[in-house]
Amino acid sequence: MGIKKDDLIVEVGYGDDCDSTVRDSISAITGTEFLDSNSQEVVDAVIIWWRDGDGDLVDELMDSLAYLDQSGAIWVITPKVNRAGHVEPSDIQDAAPTAGLSQTSSISIAPDWTATRLVARKSGKR
Repeated sequence: MGIKKDDLIVEVGYGDDCDSTVRDSISAITGTEFLDSNSQEVVDAVIIWWRDGDGDLVDELMDSLAYLDQSGAIWVITPKVNRAGHVEPSDIQDAAPTAGLSQTSSISIAPDWTATRLVARKSGKR
């Protein structure tokens, strides 16, 4: 995920269904605790646990950009196919450019979760 020691990370959408192993692994790497969406810090990454029915993904992505350092990434973590709350990859692909983001990769991050990396588009690109 490109997360390093001392990185600051905002976590959005945490719930009882989130994978604690993923959260613990990220915290172990950074050595810091997750910040919540009330934070005023500029952060290195935003992690969004996103499920079908959570609302408007474009709005959430736009809100997440307010925290993000210009070289940081937003990771949208969604349930895999055939899991409750599954989000179609096309939903993320459609939302990203509207929010001024580009999708760079998707990885299987846990048995029930997939993570999609989004970054701010470079100036002058459409």
